[in-house]
Amino acid sequence: MWPRLEPRGETSRLMLWLTPLIAVVVTVAVGAALFAVLGFAPLATLYAFFVEPLTTGYGIAEVAVKATPLALIAVGLALGYRANVWNIGAEGQLTIGAICGGGVALAFWGEDAGAIVLPLMLVAGTLGGMAWAAIPAFLRTRFNANEILTSLMLVYVATLLLNYLVHGPWRDPEGYNFPQSRLFGPEATLPIIWEGTRLHIGILIALAVAVGGWVLLARGHLGYQIKVLGLAPRAARYAGFSRDRLIWLTMIGSGALAGLAGVIEVAGPLGQLMPSVSPGYGFTAIIVAFLGRLHPAGIVGAAVLVALSYIRGETAQITLRVPLAVVGVFQGLLLFVLLAVDVLVRYRIRFRADEAAAA
Repeated sequence: MWPRLEPRGETSRLMLWLTPLIAVVVTVAVGAALFAVLGFAPLATLYAFFVEPLTTGYGIAEVAVKATPLALIAVGLALGYRANVWNIGAEGQLTIGAICGGGVALAFWGEDAGAIVLPLMLVAGTLGGMAWAAIPAFLRTRFNANEILTSLMLVYVATLLLNYLVHGPWRDPEGYNFPQSRLFGPEATLPIIWEGTRLHIGILIALAVAVGGWVLLARGHLGYQIKVLGLAPRAARYAGFSRDRLIWLTMIGSGALAGLAGVIEVAGPLGQLMPSVSPGYGFTAIIVAFLGRLHPAGIVGAAVLVALSYIRGETAQITLRVPLAVVGVFQGLLLFVLLAVDVLVRYRIRFRADEAAAA
């Protein structure tokens, strides 16, 4: 008997929306088993990962800080994925955004430029992310190059550029030869909105972007075009929707939000440029986008959940002696289970005898 996948006659919309919850439950259960195999108390470890950070005000603020770039990037990626435009290089666009925004901060370092510096940083970071995403958009529309490959390869170019700058011309002359830039001045850092924590105004920007993304998809004509292109490309062509135009808009839109996330990260928690300005937010945001069902409201909740794994992954290595790689295992397992549940919602498994063997 060989298993085969057969399409279901009708896909339940309720089950489609429940799949993220099911994926989370299954991932937690498998994670508990994994902790047990590694010799850790499963319930205590899961509590430390997913509950303990929410028991203090500082922990809640840290989760929000980590969720901010994830939500920003994931909303932009979701718009492209709905149109079948697969931007995988948000990590590189985030890095370029950090470089452009950080460059503005360093250009005004030591000068009394006032309140103009931070807006210029945000604009520069956004434009930098857009420019970096425009490269795979151009290659896709002009030469039909696969945007998955081109956007992904540009991640490494951006990372090498950042490394060159912090090891070379932008290295802090008073930093004891460490590969990092000067610390940004107070006028080049995001205002704190919760005293005693690191929670900054970036969380409000992320929430505003999520609301804007929801309005665009639910009420905007552009959002309608994006959904039609993704669900029925032939119908989109028949309606006169320009595929190339939508590729450009979704690519540079997602690049803009990734670049904005990059400058928010360096102007917020980091306060300077260093060889790594992101623990992989650009790649993790792909998981966040799908876990949120490519919907801005769902993405906000998914960003909070994934941010929890980042928060405790960094401290559990010390307090519980849990390997840091467990964070990546959790995130990868979550995406794998989500895709598997999605398949089972749309298809049923049938077992049929192998006709060749029977003959």
